[in-house]
Amino acid sequence: MRITGFHIATGLMMAFLITGTALADQHKSQAPYGHRDDTKLSNGIIGISLQVGAERIGDPAILYVGMVHPEGPAHQAGLGHGDEVVSVDGTPVKGKRYEEVVGMIRGEAGTAVKVGVRGENGLRELSITRVAGDKLSRGTSESHGNPAP
Repeated sequence: MRITGFHIATGLMMAFLITGTALADQHKSQAPYGHRDDTKLSNGIIGISLQVGAERIGDPAILYVGMVHPEGPAHQAGLGHGDEVVSVDGTPVKGKRYEEVVGMIRGEAGTAVKVGVRGENGLRELSITRVAGDKLSRGTSESHGNPAP
């Protein structure tokens, strides 16, 4: 399933950068929807943001890739905007809390994580090596193929 602008308009979306930095360098107290303190997460990242969406109001929520850092390992592995995240290291994400999935994806820099996704290229599993959060530049993540402002 490909996510469209409608999914965002339904109000069933929230975003949290797995890169560990906000696109606009927002202060932690300004983080949307009260996400937990980012400093408690491992520093190893893959350079994506996740969003929550649904096909229709009342449908089960899904996690999908919102933005991909153009210099990050996720981009190099072929992860793209709109890909639905279905598993992490072989564990299905269906029914898991958003924060749980973020914690599953993040880990020690230099270690690999296997992310199962469903997208334009069908169902596939990508092995992505995490990098240290400070290795990726801030404010250059892409959304819909365009650089962030």
